[in-house]
Amino acid sequence: MRNVDAAGLGIGDDHPPRIMGVLNVSEESPYDPSVYDDPGEAAAYVDEELIGEGADIVDVGLESANKDLDVLSAEQELDRLDTAIETLESTSGDAVWSIETRYHEVADEALARGFDMVNDICGFADPEMPRVCREHDVAVSKMASPPDLERPGAIEDVDDIYEALSMNGLTDKTILDPAFGGWSEAKTHEDDRETFHRLREFRGYGRPLLVSINRKSFLRTVAGRSTEEALPVSLAATSMAVERGAHVIRTHDVAETRDAALIGAEFARDRYAGRGDDAVSVEELDVTTVGEAERHLDRIGAAGATQGSNAVADSAVVRTYELSGLDEEAIGALRAATVGGDATGAAFALGDANRAAVATAHSATDGGDEPAGDGRGILVGTPAAIDSVREAVSGVSEPLDVALADIDRHVS
Repeated sequence: MRNVDAAGLGIGDDHPPRIMGVLNVSEESPYDPSVYDDPGEAAAYVDEELIGEGADIVDVGLESANKDLDVLSAEQELDRLDTAIETLESTSGDAVWSIETRYHEVADEALARGFDMVNDICGFADPEMPRVCREHDVAVSKMASPPDLERPGAIEDVDDIYEALSMNGLTDKTILDPAFGGWSEAKTHEDDRETFHRLREFRGYGRPLLVSINRKSFLRTVAGRSTEEALPVSLAATSMAVERGAHVIRTHDVAETRDAALIGAEFARDRYAGRGDDAVSVEELDVTTVGEAERHLDRIGAAGATQGSNAVADSAVVRTYELSGLDEEAIGALRAATVGGDATGAAFALGDANRAAVATAHSATDGGDEPAGDGRGILVGTPAAIDSVREAVSGVSEPLDVALADIDRHVS
């Protein structure tokens, strides 16, 4: 995982989660507590409510990204930049200042006048944006978007988000944002929830991740809360996002979000990284699904590695399943298919009650008694190994066939 230096602020696996507080100088912005058009009042808000409560980054929006509003031109955004600059110059707290824009002209001017990084909500739809960020040597958050300056975040299929993040390349200091929220009419709450489920997948680019989930409707509707009531669901999601690998959390609720992010970091997986005596670097990848493994294989250009039943991706994840309701034939087939783990690469452990029942049945003179146990056992293996078991036991027991087929459908 590449760490990013944002004006001296480290962002990535080697650093604690960073909090990006939001300031809007646009009268159209939908969330009133963060909207200011007076530089003095805006500076006081930044010092007290953002930096004062733990924000590492202050993200300044010049216009609302609401899809129902007209998009401002670069010239119109530049007209509002003075308010943002005066606010920056009037604050006393220490933070990294980010300008939210889709235009390279605005980014260039803001960076030249004191801003430290860019939050590009159109994901380099302006092809000159990466050049400007490289020339200023600044960090840039790149949100997944189509190549259209008037449609930020309007990716309508979750499977297309990953590819969209690569549009017009990446700079050495790019942070990736998978674009949560209702950026288009076609995008649903289920799309956002699936994106959240697959958050680790976006680590496949080896770049830090930013998530903007504060009080978003895909979370509110889970608990049936209004925007004003949605802080608890945002905090729960924040902890989960950090545990899944997010590095920057963009929020209006700085103090509470900071605490939730720290809890997520405390109980996140230990992603080992080190260097041996022979200078060979080691980094443990955060992989829990075949899809996540495939992203990392794509990143290093492992051509053909994701093809075929013995794919590296299929062997990268170990799954553990508890099966119950197994009859004697199913138990016998699973044991035969996994003896020593040699035939399929999987392992099967039968519960104590079932082992005793099987032994009793085998010693019975009539041989017709079924095991008295509860048909319970544990099946362990990679997706490829589980698939081999499924093929090996096919036809022995219809209920077992159905169960293993269901596992096969969901294993990726």
